[in-house]
Amino acid sequence: MNIKVLVADDHRLVRQGLVQLLDAEDDMTVVGEAADGEEACLKAKLLKPDVVVMDVSMPRMNGVEATKEIRQQLPQTHVIILTMHRREDLVFQALKAGAKGFFLKESDSKDLIEAIRIVHGQGATLDAEMAVKLIDEFRRLNDPKQADYVHLTDRERQILELLAEGADNRQISKTLNISEKTVRNRLSAIFDKLHVNNRTQAALYAVREGFSEGKA
Repeated sequence: MNIKVLVADDHRLVRQGLVQLLDAEDDMTVVGEAADGEEACLKAKLLKPDVVVMDVSMPRMNGVEATKEIRQQLPQTHVIILTMHRREDLVFQALKAGAKGFFLKESDSKDLIEAIRIVHGQGATLDAEMAVKLIDEFRRLNDPKQADYVHLTDRERQILELLAEGADNRQISKTLNISEKTVRNRLSAIFDKLHVNNRTQAALYAVREGFSEGKA
């Protein structure tokens, strides 16, 4: 078994380090490199890797957007997000986009190598720290003290649905043709009505209640 890997990261030293690390494994071959999201999509279509190791913060197209495009066009190619950001909303956005793994750049290199093997074998894996945070959020949202249903306005439902799909404020603003200030104000109202504290909790609520599947 030889796992073909594409490495996408806009930092050359990080990218080269990953290439050396993965090429040293007997069952892995790095078939290409990309310095931004658009290049990652182009290289993926051309090289058809088994796994893409994808940075989040890249120019032209970020890692979440690139992941979504790659998964739509190459369903047999799996993506692992590798980032320095400890943000639950990024984990959620990445999973919604189709990523099968999420790891912090400071994670042990052995864990990343094993994650590539797991994902290639049709599995999924998360950095342990981020997995605990997500589980805690789900537990909190399933607390019986939480409201089962909250009346939202049509606009708030639209924003919540986009949020659940991984859209940021700029993307929501553009999609709904409203200002980013309006988006921020509406999000504050949504948080109050849902009794949540942040975007991640609101997005998880949306998935649980079916907003991201068109129920809203």
